[in-house]
Amino acid sequence: MSRHTFNQALIDTIIADNVSNSLHSIQDFLRWTYSTFNRAELYYGHGYDNAWDEAQQLVLCGLQLPPDIPSEFYQSHLTQSEKESLISLVIARIEQRIPVAYLINSAWFCGLEFYVDERVIIPRSPISALIQEGFAGLLKNSPRRILDMCTGSGCIAIACAERFPQAEVDAVDLSLEALNVAEINIERHNLLHRVYPLQSDLFADLPADQYDLIVTNPPYVDEEDLDDMPEEFHYEPEMALGLGTDGLVITKKILATAADYLTDDGVLVCEVGNSMVHLIEQFPDLPFQWLELKNGGVGVFALSKADLLAHRAQFIG
Repeated sequence: MSRHTFNQALIDTIIADNVSNSLHSIQDFLRWTYSTFNRAELYYGHGYDNAWDEAQQLVLCGLQLPPDIPSEFYQSHLTQSEKESLISLVIARIEQRIPVAYLINSAWFCGLEFYVDERVIIPRSPISALIQEGFAGLLKNSPRRILDMCTGSGCIAIACAERFPQAEVDAVDLSLEALNVAEINIERHNLLHRVYPLQSDLFADLPADQYDLIVTNPPYVDEEDLDDMPEEFHYEPEMALGLGTDGLVITKKILATAADYLTDDGVLVCEVGNSMVHLIEQFPDLPFQWLELKNGGVGVFALSKADLLAHRAQFIG
C-alpha cells in the first residue's frame, strides 16, 4: 500500500469514527493526535523529530495556549468548534503532509516563538546552540554589530539580538516576502530599534559597513538531496533550500565577499549541513573550524577575516 493510500485510509477512519463525539478534553486530543500521528506515514524534521512533540505543538497552539500551561488545564473540555478545528488540522497534516509550523503559523527557535508561513523556511538551524552559548570561543569581545545573511523569518537575527542586548543586527534577505515575515517577528519581539530588515542580493546592495559577526544559514541543499526530500519540504520556498549541483552557489559568493564586511577580529559563522562534504572537497586547504553543536547538528563552520582574505582567490576563481 502506498503512503498516500495508507494515509487516506487513516483519514477515512477518522471521519467514520466521528471522533469529536468521543474526545472531550485537551488531554484527550493530545493522546488522540499523538496516536494518529504515530499511525500515519509522516516525516518529522521541521523543528521537531517525533510525533509527541508535534502533537503537543499542534494541539496547544491550535487552541491558542502556551506550551507551559499548568497540567490541570489538560482536563478542560473543548467546545465543538475547537474540536472541529483541531481535527481539521490533524487531517491536513496527514492528508497534505503540511508541516505543523505552517498549519499553526508558529515555530520555536532559541526558546523564542516566531510567526512562520510558506514565505519562509521553518526555523531549525543548529546555529541556535551557538547563539545560546554566545558564540563562546569564537569572539574576542561581545559583538556590537551583527549581520544575519539570508535571514528568512528573522529568527537568527532576533535570537542574536536577545542574546547580545547591546548589539544592533542587520537582517538581510533577497526575498521581500521573507522580509515581510521577518518584520512581523521583529515587531512581535519589540526589537524595531535594534534589528533592521534589509533587502539585498547578498552584499550587493548593502552600504559599506563592518560587523563583528556575520551569521548565515544560506540555501545549501545539494541537487541529490533536494530530489530525495520528503513531501513536507516541498511546502518551503525552494530558493531558500539550495542552489546548484553541490548546493553551494550562495555559500561561495558569501565566502568571496564576507571579509570586506568584517572587523579585523570579525568572524563568519556559516551553516552548510550535509554539503560540508562538497565544501571540504573543493577547498581542502581552507582552515574551516567545524563547530561542535550541543543540539547535535552538523555542518556549521567558522572562519576569521584573516583566513577569508588569505584564501579569497580560491572563492573568486
